[in-house]
Amino acid sequence: MLSFRDITIRLGGRAIIENASAAIPPRARVGFIGRNGAGKSTLMKAIAGMIETDNGSVDIPRQARFGYLRQDAPGGPVSAFDTVLEADTERAALLLEAETQDDPDRLGHIYERLDQIDAYEAPARAGRILKGLGFDEAMQARPMDSFSGGWRMRVALASLLFLNPDILLLDEPSNHLDLEAVMWLEGFLRAYRGTILLISHERDLLNNVADHILHLDRGQTTLYVGGYDAFERQRAERLAQQAAAREKQVAEREKLQAFVDRWRAKASKAKQAQSRVKALERMQPIAAVSEDPSMRFDFPSPVGLRPPLLTLDHASVGYEPGKPILSRLGLRLDPDDRIALLGRNGNGKTTLARMMAGELPIMDGEMTTATKLTVGYFTQYQVEELDPDATPIETMGRVMKSGATPVQVRSQLGRFGFSGDKALTKVGKLSGGERARLALALVTHNAPHLLILDEPTNHLDVDTREALVQALAEFKGAVVLVSHDRHMLELVADRLFLVDGGTAREFDGTIEEYAAFVISGKEPAGAAPAAPVDKKEERRAAAQAREASAGLRKAVKDAEAEIAKVQKVLAEVDGALGGVASPALKALSMSELMKRRGEVEAQLEKAEATWLRASETLESAN
Repeated sequence: MLSFRDITIRLGGRAIIENASAAIPPRARVGFIGRNGAGKSTLMKAIAGMIETDNGSVDIPRQARFGYLRQDAPGGPVSAFDTVLEADTERAALLLEAETQDDPDRLGHIYERLDQIDAYEAPARAGRILKGLGFDEAMQARPMDSFSGGWRMRVALASLLFLNPDILLLDEPSNHLDLEAVMWLEGFLRAYRGTILLISHERDLLNNVADHILHLDRGQTTLYVGGYDAFERQRAERLAQQAAAREKQVAEREKLQAFVDRWRAKASKAKQAQSRVKALERMQPIAAVSEDPSMRFDFPSPVGLRPPLLTLDHASVGYEPGKPILSRLGLRLDPDDRIALLGRNGNGKTTLARMMAGELPIMDGEMTTATKLTVGYFTQYQVEELDPDATPIETMGRVMKSGATPVQVRSQLGRFGFSGDKALTKVGKLSGGERARLALALVTHNAPHLLILDEPTNHLDVDTREALVQALAEFKGAVVLVSHDRHMLELVADRLFLVDGGTAREFDGTIEEYAAFVISGKEPAGAAPAAPVDKKEERRAAAQAREASAGLRKAVKDAEAEIAKVQKVLAEVDGALGGVASPALKALSMSELMKRRGEVEAQLEKAEATWLRASETLESAN
């Protein structure tokens, strides 16, 4: 059993972890969660023995092998495959000694130990792990220096999984993975026979892997049984009980204080009053249930544009002339579209996103955009490139148009939770989640019509991800999303595009069906053709269908405007009936107002019926 007791860790004189304790059952798969900046990574490093604690102790079973995913990526001229094999230092040392050992007895012990640790099956196991994390045979043979930081972190993860330790500590291992690799990792961790402590903010990963949830809140830890959904239910019950207990305690304190205030000076009641004073002193106040007020996203609404916002017709894009990464691209993007790009890392999702954002020119074909289209493009590189010495106010002031007032700058920052002192904090002192929110505030300062988000959830905790999902649901523009977070994809996207085989095709299915496709490796029944056809008649029919759809959308919008107009009139009539009449209604008698109300109600029913017919027709047309 892995356990820690009364752990206290102070940084800069402030206790980040205070008297935290937990006993983790053997072979438990524990999801370790908490708000950004709560101290999860700090506590995990203390458990791993990487930092000293101010108080408390960590108990680890004797002879247990420990594995911790470090955040420093391996490099050098060694291949990815050999880097993973060399992670098992015992195996490497024994094989090296076996080449030069002359003593038959020692040689016998070496071969016996190599057999015990299954050393000869190790290359095949290393290859399987690397393949699961997205490395084909050619990539496995490439030197580490040829990979980006994200791919090198995958090798670090592969090396740790290859070691197969008894206690596995993972700090957000999915941050550098695509959706396919995350699903492979889930299967690997479910079958893992050791103890796992996993820091993650992905609801699906926690639900599919964890059988316990360790929650860090205000410096202390609580262990729950079950996955993340079970934790949410239990946590909600505890918070409700805490709120009820606090309400009851406040009422009791007020009652005791009222007695003391009334009878303290009266001799006959002095003893009873003193007793109640002591009762008040003994009563430990129950903390109020509080939520982080800075956890918010509020994307500014763009000025409406007529559809389509963007169309691709047999477009090609790449980085070297004559060598396109993606070809035969056909896509139409309307103002209310929510599109998710699926596919393994390296297949071209980011390339397609950059082309749609206007950062890469097309090589062939056509890309047409609406006049005055503005695009907000978010990537993790923007988060990493933020000036650590600048404040959010200084950073936002640099990107907003010249002449933007301090009020306008603060208003945009406030949409993303940066208010008060937080807006004046150096970027270098913000958490990873706070820096991501700041980057999102920067790319949306001009109210873009199209929002392209490439892995926006890295470093965001679960609650903040939910806030982002809600904000995207309320956003009035179009969204193109690249993410390995299935929960977010399911809630945000209504169209899926699979980027694979040098092109992008619409995937006419759900995220669950796509997951089944990835696991099986078979072509799904819902896959659409890879590119639009050239037949003139079919193009004409498609154009007519788009035109008809645009008319239906306009009918729905007009009906909504009419409903809002009639509802405003109805509110004015009701106000007049209540004695607060507008100038236009002051001259009407009570009977005339009642008659007018009936007429307006009839208009409202008619407008709602028109809206319902238009909406149903549009839905069936789609």
